Amino acid sequence: MKRITSILFLALLTFSCSDVKQNNEKSEKIIQLQAKLDSLNKLKTESPNDIKQQIATFLTFQKEDAEQAMNFYVELFDNSGIVTIKRWGKEGPGKEGTIMHAIFNLNGNLFMCSDSPPIHDWDFTPGVSNYVECLDESEIERLFTKLSENGKVMMPLDNYGFSQKFGFIEDRFGVSWQLNLQ
Repeated sequence: MKRITSILFLALLTFSCSDVKQNNEKSEKIIQLQAKLDSLNKLKTESPNDIKQQIATFLTFQKEDAEQAMNFYVELFDNSGIVTIKRWGKEGPGKEGTIMHAIFNLNGNLFMCSDSPPIHDWDFTPGVSNYVECLDESEIERLFTKLSENGKVMMPLDNYGFSQKFGFIEDRFGVSWQLNLQ
Protein backbone atom coordinates (compact mmCIF):
# COMPACT_ATOMS: atom_id res chain seq x y z
CA MET A 1 0.00 0.00 0.00
CA LYS A 2 2.86 2.36 0.88
CA ARG A 3 4.45 1.59 -2.42
CA ILE A 4 1.21 2.32 -4.36
CA THR A 5 0.78 5.55 -2.38
CA SER A 6 4.35 6.55 -3.24
CA ILE A 7 3.80 5.76 -6.91
CA LEU A 8 0.52 7.68 -6.92
CA PHE A 9 2.22 10.61 -5.18
CA LEU A 10 5.04 10.63 -7.76
CA ALA A 11 2.54 10.38 -10.62
CA LEU A 12 0.51 13.25 -9.18
CA LEU A 13 3.65 15.33 -8.71
CA THR A 14 4.79 14.58 -12.29
CA PHE A 15 1.42 15.56 -13.80
CA SER A 16 1.19 18.72 -11.73
CA CYS A 17 4.75 19.70 -12.72
CA SER A 18 3.94 19.15 -16.40
CA ASP A 19 0.79 21.26 -15.94
CA VAL A 20 2.94 24.02 -14.43
CA LYS A 21 5.33 23.73 -17.38
CA GLN A 22 2.42 23.90 -19.84
CA ASN A 23 0.92 26.85 -17.96
CA ASN A 24 4.29 28.62 -18.06
CA GLU A 25 4.53 27.98 -21.82
CA LYS A 26 0.98 29.30 -22.27
CA SER A 27 1.83 32.36 -20.16
CA GLU A 28 4.91 33.00 -22.29
CA LYS A 29 2.81 32.72 -25.45
CA ILE A 30 0.24 35.11 -24.00
CA ILE A 31 3.00 37.59 -23.14
CA GLN A 32 4.42 37.30 -26.68
CA LEU A 33 0.97 37.79 -28.22
CA GLN A 34 0.33 40.80 -25.99
CA ALA A 35 3.64 42.34 -27.10
CA LYS A 36 2.66 41.83 -30.75
CA LEU A 37 -0.76 43.33 -30.09
CA ASP A 38 0.81 46.34 -28.36
CA SER A 39 3.13 46.96 -31.32
CA LEU A 40 0.21 46.67 -33.77
CA ASN A 41 -1.79 49.13 -31.69
CA LYS A 42 1.06 51.61 -32.03
CA LEU A 43 0.78 51.27 -35.82
CA LYS A 44 -2.99 51.68 -35.74
CA THR A 45 -4.05 54.89 -37.40
CA GLU A 46 -4.88 57.70 -35.07
CA SER A 47 -8.32 59.13 -34.59
CA PRO A 48 -8.78 62.74 -35.70
CA ASN A 49 -8.93 63.80 -32.04
CA ASP A 50 -5.40 62.44 -31.47
CA ILE A 51 -3.77 64.55 -34.19
CA LYS A 52 -4.20 68.02 -32.75
CA GLN A 53 -1.14 70.26 -32.70
CA GLN A 54 0.85 68.18 -35.16
CA ILE A 55 2.36 69.39 -38.38
CA ALA A 56 0.91 67.57 -41.37
CA THR A 57 1.48 67.70 -45.11
CA PHE A 58 -1.69 68.94 -46.82
CA LEU A 59 -2.12 68.06 -50.50
CA THR A 60 -4.61 70.17 -52.48
CA PHE A 61 -5.71 68.36 -55.63
CA GLN A 62 -7.40 70.29 -58.45
CA LYS A 63 -8.30 67.46 -60.85
CA GLU A 64 -10.67 65.55 -58.54
CA ASP A 65 -8.02 62.86 -58.01
CA ALA A 66 -7.33 63.21 -54.26
CA GLU A 67 -8.85 59.84 -53.44
CA GLN A 68 -6.98 58.08 -56.23
CA ALA A 69 -3.68 59.62 -55.06
CA MET A 70 -4.35 58.87 -51.38
CA ASN A 71 -5.17 55.21 -52.13
CA PHE A 72 -2.06 54.92 -54.33
CA TYR A 73 0.20 56.25 -51.55
CA VAL A 74 -1.42 54.14 -48.80
CA GLU A 75 -0.92 50.98 -50.88
CA LEU A 76 2.67 51.94 -51.75
CA PHE A 77 4.03 52.55 -48.24
CA ASP A 78 4.09 50.05 -45.37
CA ASN A 79 2.25 50.78 -42.11
CA SER A 80 -0.11 53.18 -43.83
CA GLY A 81 -3.84 53.73 -43.68
CA ILE A 82 -6.74 56.09 -44.12
CA VAL A 83 -7.96 57.74 -40.91
CA THR A 84 -11.02 59.69 -42.08
CA ILE A 85 -12.71 60.86 -45.25
CA LYS A 86 -15.32 63.63 -45.54
CA ARG A 87 -16.93 63.97 -48.94
CA TRP A 88 -18.61 66.85 -50.71
CA GLY A 89 -22.39 66.44 -50.76
CA LYS A 90 -25.04 67.71 -53.17
CA GLU A 91 -25.09 71.13 -51.52
CA GLY A 92 -21.31 71.68 -51.40
CA PRO A 93 -19.24 73.70 -53.82
CA GLY A 94 -17.26 70.56 -54.76
CA LYS A 95 -18.43 67.75 -57.03
CA GLU A 96 -20.62 65.37 -55.04
CA GLY A 97 -18.63 62.43 -53.67
CA THR A 98 -15.19 63.98 -54.09
CA ILE A 99 -13.01 64.55 -51.06
CA MET A 100 -13.74 67.60 -48.95
CA HIS A 101 -11.09 66.58 -46.41
CA ALA A 102 -9.22 63.33 -45.76
CA ILE A 103 -6.60 62.32 -43.22
CA PHE A 104 -4.19 59.44 -43.83
CA ASN A 105 -0.89 58.06 -42.55
CA LEU A 106 2.07 57.03 -44.65
CA ASN A 107 4.35 54.88 -42.54
CA GLY A 108 3.43 56.87 -39.43
CA ASN A 109 3.58 60.31 -41.09
CA LEU A 110 0.41 62.37 -41.12
CA PHE A 111 -1.01 63.64 -44.42
CA MET A 112 -4.23 65.41 -45.35
CA CYS A 113 -5.77 66.05 -48.75
CA SER A 114 -8.78 67.51 -50.51
CA ASP A 115 -10.28 68.03 -53.94
CA SER A 116 -10.35 71.81 -54.21
CA PRO A 117 -13.57 73.16 -55.77
CA PRO A 118 -11.94 76.36 -57.02
CA ILE A 119 -9.17 75.88 -59.55
CA HIS A 120 -6.14 77.89 -58.47
CA ASP A 121 -3.37 79.50 -60.52
CA TRP A 122 -0.87 77.34 -58.60
CA ASP A 123 -0.28 73.62 -58.24
CA PHE A 124 2.28 71.36 -56.60
CA THR A 125 5.93 72.37 -56.92
CA PRO A 126 9.15 70.34 -56.69
CA GLY A 127 10.43 73.10 -54.39
CA VAL A 128 8.50 71.27 -51.63
CA SER A 129 8.81 67.49 -51.75
CA ASN A 130 8.40 64.37 -49.65
CA TYR A 131 11.74 62.90 -48.61
CA VAL A 132 11.91 59.14 -48.07
CA GLU A 133 14.92 57.43 -46.52
CA CYS A 134 14.77 53.90 -47.96
CA LEU A 135 15.87 50.84 -46.01
CA ASP A 136 17.49 48.92 -48.85
CA GLU A 137 18.12 48.67 -52.59
CA SER A 138 14.88 46.81 -53.33
CA GLU A 139 12.77 49.43 -51.54
CA ILE A 140 14.30 52.40 -53.38
CA GLU A 141 13.95 50.58 -56.73
CA ARG A 142 10.30 49.66 -56.01
CA LEU A 143 9.32 53.14 -54.86
CA PHE A 144 11.14 54.81 -57.74
CA THR A 145 9.45 52.55 -60.30
CA LYS A 146 5.95 53.02 -58.87
CA LEU A 147 6.21 56.76 -58.22
CA SER A 148 7.76 57.59 -61.58
CA GLU A 149 5.16 55.61 -63.55
CA ASN A 150 3.31 58.20 -65.70
CA GLY A 151 5.21 60.89 -63.79
CA LYS A 152 8.39 62.84 -64.40
CA VAL A 153 11.91 61.79 -63.39
CA MET A 154 13.80 64.89 -62.31
CA MET A 155 16.91 63.02 -61.16
CA PRO A 156 17.28 59.34 -62.09
CA LEU A 157 18.43 56.84 -59.47
CA ASP A 158 22.18 57.26 -59.17
CA ASN A 159 25.05 57.92 -56.77
CA TYR A 160 25.40 61.71 -56.64
CA GLY A 161 28.16 61.61 -54.01
CA PHE A 162 26.07 62.16 -50.87
CA SER A 163 24.55 58.66 -50.56
CA GLN A 164 24.60 55.23 -52.22
CA LYS A 165 21.59 56.04 -54.37
CA PHE A 166 19.22 58.97 -54.80
CA GLY A 167 16.30 59.79 -57.09
CA PHE A 168 13.92 62.76 -57.47
CA ILE A 169 10.48 62.21 -59.00
CA GLU A 170 7.27 64.07 -59.68
CA ASP A 171 4.52 61.43 -59.59
CA ARG A 172 1.50 61.28 -61.91
CA PHE A 173 -0.46 63.50 -59.49
CA GLY A 174 2.21 66.23 -59.53
CA VAL A 175 3.55 65.48 -56.01
CA SER A 176 7.36 65.46 -55.70
CA TRP A 177 9.35 62.74 -53.95
CA GLN A 178 13.03 62.50 -53.05
CA LEU A 179 14.15 58.90 -52.50
CA ASN A 180 17.45 58.25 -50.75
CA LEU A 181 19.47 55.18 -49.77
CA GLN A 182 22.26 56.01 -47.33
